[in-house]
Amino acid sequence: PPFFKQFPTPSKLAEAEVDEIFEAIRSCSYPNNKAKHLSGMAKMLIEKFNWEVPSDTDELQQLPGVGRKTANVIVSVVFNKPALAVDTHVFRVAARIGLTVNAKTPLETEKQLVAYFPENLLPIAHHWLILHGRYVCLARKPKCNSCGLTGICKYYRQMERTGQ
Repeated sequence: PPFFKQFPTPSKLAEAEVDEIFEAIRSCSYPNNKAKHLSGMAKMLIEKFNWEVPSDTDELQQLPGVGRKTANVIVSVVFNKPALAVDTHVFRVAARIGLTVNAKTPLETEKQLVAYFPENLLPIAHHWLILHGRYVCLARKPKCNSCGLTGICKYYRQMERTGQ
């Protein structure tokens, strides 16, 4: 809230010095880069996108600091369009459960997962996988005994076979 109070519009953010933006976000991780990206993003929103946040993944990725994952989050959450963001939880959980096969990159994971989910569920599917990875399918010690997906889970079947 204090950030948006200080910079309520793209023009206010675009007019600000990078050091001023840095001070407002200094408690975030990597504030130097984020301050530069926020400044550049605000300027580009005004100059290239006529003050409108693009609703297209490819256009969003033109903004400084916006990669594919962030673009997919914006498209799915803000615009409720079919897009699936792949972060570390999604990447790990999808592979562990068996929703992906030999995916080496987030993009490969995204492409495989998009094939599994109906289009109308894509905007929320990554939330399901993130929360499952955060609270049930933990990286170091998954809680298989309280998981509702053991019937389809590749990892669980392997644990059963090896007696672990």
